[in-house]
Amino acid sequence: MTMPSAADALKDEIAPTGKLRVAIAISPAGGAFWSTKTETGYAGVPVDLGKAMAEQLGVPVEFVAHNNSGQIVDAVSKGTWDITFLPKDPEREGRMSFGPIYEVADATYIVKPGSPITNFAALDQPGIKVAAVNNTTTMRGAIAHLTNAKVTGYQTYDEIFSLLKAGEIDAFALSRDQLNAMAKQIPGTRVLDETFKQTVTAVAVPPNRPHSLAFAVKFLNEAIANGTLRKAYDNNGLKDRPVRTQTN
Repeated sequence: MTMPSAADALKDEIAPTGKLRVAIAISPAGGAFWSTKTETGYAGVPVDLGKAMAEQLGVPVEFVAHNNSGQIVDAVSKGTWDITFLPKDPEREGRMSFGPIYEVADATYIVKPGSPITNFAALDQPGIKVAAVNNTTTMRGAIAHLTNAKVTGYQTYDEIFSLLKAGEIDAFALSRDQLNAMAKQIPGTRVLDETFKQTVTAVAVPPNRPHSLAFAVKFLNEAIANGTLRKAYDNNGLKDRPVRTQTN
């Protein structure tokens, strides 16, 4: 009997269906984590990275869409995806295996049009309603940060955008870059100057897949070094965004 090659062992583990199933989260927020739906499929930094990874493996790519990163995490036990790119925190590290960090972002709040709130102290008051995308690292960070204001999770970015625009919530917790873009779309809003946490986004695979993890680590470290990641940023409206990474 001949032993299967290392390449075959990797493909069997990382693409058991014959395709590389890449979990993505859909939203118009943009940035290094969110992807968008297009007329021909999907676009985004994770989409470009997933395509490059599948090409290197020599298998087709399939994108598995979710509303937010929390849904991707909850699906890990269902075996519906093989690789993903999402914000990392201790809670998630217990549920999947992470590779290198390819994005470091500052999290803060945007306040509703006409709000008098200008800083965290004014925001963290009883009766203040703060929204976050449900079951995300940013939501957990906001809950830990605010002791008096109430943080509520919603499933989609779109829903929160509409509530903020209508003035039905006081603030929205997200990364500064995404909130700055949102401020241009909703006149009268303000992005607060302070930062309550740094959110790090990384490549991840389901637990107990050592071949997949080794491949993901090697792929992303090379993508950071050879310009593949920079190109993915540039292709997705992030030409002015510096790449902030942590390799391992």
